Amino acid sequence: MPAEVPQQYLARVADVIVGSIAEEVEILPGDVVAMINGEAPSDYIAYRFAVADEEVTLTIQRGDECFEVEIEKDPDEDLGIVFEHDVFDRVRSCQNNCVFCFESQMPAGMRPSLSLRDDDFRLSFLHGNFLTLTNLRPGDLARIVRERLTPLYVSIHATDADVRRALLRNRKAGEILAQLRLLGEHEIQVHGQIVLCPGWNDGPVLARTLADLAALYPTVLSVGVVPVGLTGYRPEGPDVRVVTPNDAEAVLDLVSRVQAEVLPTLGTRLVFAADEFYLMTGRPLPSDEAYEDYAQAENGIGLARRFLDDVAALDIPSLPAQTITLATGILAAPLVETLAVRLRAAGADVRVAAVPNHFYGGGVSVAGLLTGSDLLAALRGRDLGAALILPAITLNADGLFLDDMTPAGLEAALDLPLYFCAEPVEVISAVTWNK
Repeated sequence: MPAEVPQQYLARVADVIVGSIAEEVEILPGDVVAMINGEAPSDYIAYRFAVADEEVTLTIQRGDECFEVEIEKDPDEDLGIVFEHDVFDRVRSCQNNCVFCFESQMPAGMRPSLSLRDDDFRLSFLHGNFLTLTNLRPGDLARIVRERLTPLYVSIHATDADVRRALLRNRKAGEILAQLRLLGEHEIQVHGQIVLCPGWNDGPVLARTLADLAALYPTVLSVGVVPVGLTGYRPEGPDVRVVTPNDAEAVLDLVSRVQAEVLPTLGTRLVFAADEFYLMTGRPLPSDEAYEDYAQAENGIGLARRFLDDVAALDIPSLPAQTITLATGILAAPLVETLAVRLRAAGADVRVAAVPNHFYGGGVSVAGLLTGSDLLAALRGRDLGAALILPAITLNADGLFLDDMTPAGLEAALDLPLYFCAEPVEVISAVTWNK
């Protein structure tokens, strides 16, 4: 009889890969992998280590039934189980109260997942989520080292202990340099992030931070500097203002200087500025080569360069002579216009609609935070032509806009077909399909 299953662990199966071992032993979506060789897995990392053996015993919970499945397989052969979540116990929540926290700036009534403030080293390793290292428990570092959970993604913000404590509003936040050195001693590398808050961690503070991090290379593999995001729903608290073009100019000057200083000795530029800094100042974007391996792409750094290069490389056929509208955020509109110019040259009447973000307000202007309601308010009643093309990034994993409006709802309200495109080449396909 299998041991009693601890209910706090929910390694629930979302899907089973066709032809896999899991399908062969009749594991089903909805089952819970409660134990592996008598131990309850806490997360996907623990699961992968546990099933690496040649002989594996799974304790499966299916409704009120609990049974064991014994498996013999090749070493490291995957079982073919896809889980609903990668953390089976409780996701580690953030214990900080950062002066710039975006999740705390959500309007009332948003779904809970948008306000989830995770600070979990497992999600950092698996998905590149940034963590602050302020809530590591006894044994976490030992596990990180033992299981070689590298690289991690760390929100650094400032290396000055007092400044970092003030930014994170956490007295434990001042040990970041010691923590990074300790990780380095165990060959755990990190990609760092600095959320730039004017008057807090810019100027000399930023210069010192970048110098400190350069001295830690190759423990610190890259550093991304991104502007603070402020919505119109920010609660009262310490004064934080939006980044201005003058602020952005100063950041770009410093980043450029640091890159030039470290490249000859480190072999990397190490620090990279967010696309927003270039777009708000009108400065030319760095070359593809200057982004090296695009290590900070998930942080929104280098995506504009990729977009422009993809547009330049397009082989555009003759297009139908019809009107199409490309909608995007205020900040990205000049980039999208470069695509529109090429599409017009191929015969299509392509218009670019820059949609302001009233839903979040404040200084939010990126395309990824556009909501269905803002798109509807900005576009209803306008001559959009035969179809509307939107950035795929406006939809979440559930296929919804951030305000939970569905694409079908927006399509019905505007009374024209919608296409969601992730890359410029997909726009050509959408224009062609909509003949």
